[in-house]
Amino acid sequence: MDLSPAQLYNALLAYLIVLASLTLHEWGHARMADRLGDDTPRLQGRVTLNPLAHIDLFGTVIIPLIGIFGGFAIVGWAKPVMIDPANLPKTSDRAWVTIAGPGMNLLLALLATVASGLLIRFTPGSEFHSLLSLIVMINVALMVFNLLPIPPLDGSKFLMYWFGMKEETYAQFSRFGWLILMVLINLPQTRGLLGRLIYHAMQPFKTIESLFT
Repeated sequence: MDLSPAQLYNALLAYLIVLASLTLHEWGHARMADRLGDDTPRLQGRVTLNPLAHIDLFGTVIIPLIGIFGGFAIVGWAKPVMIDPANLPKTSDRAWVTIAGPGMNLLLALLATVASGLLIRFTPGSEFHSLLSLIVMINVALMVFNLLPIPPLDGSKFLMYWFGMKEETYAQFSRFGWLILMVLINLPQTRGLLGRLIYHAMQPFKTIESLFT
């Protein structure tokens, strides 16, 4: 693939944002579990902002790079944070751990949206506006993608809670989830659906940005 220096720079920048966003996503899961009384993530070294602790070969490297260089939605996931259900007996606590990951992406998107709106208002034409817009787009895409009900994505865990599946059973099933995702992400129909979901999810952030301009 023949890329210009500018295109290569933009691709690298996008990937670094994806890596940072996925790291914060997993840190959110781990920190919430730790706060609610499960020290499993801490013992496994997951309550950290070091990206190396969270990288998954397919979800953090291959899939995002396919999205960036393939010209479609930038999506991905990191190595799932493991919890001990015995330390989190309430389903509501486990649900809070699950939602904390996408919640971090939501928070990042909101902060970047507000910053972008203020930047447009007080320093129009700033080169940082495109960077903030990219942060918003990537985090909204990651949030939407990770809420899909397909293992190992977070959305599938709510189905696990609904059907009362054990964590161990879910973990075994999730090992093959990336195969399903690899197939789906290469189907034009899936790309189209995902693109529409992300487009609609972006609209509230555009509205929020306009409130600050």
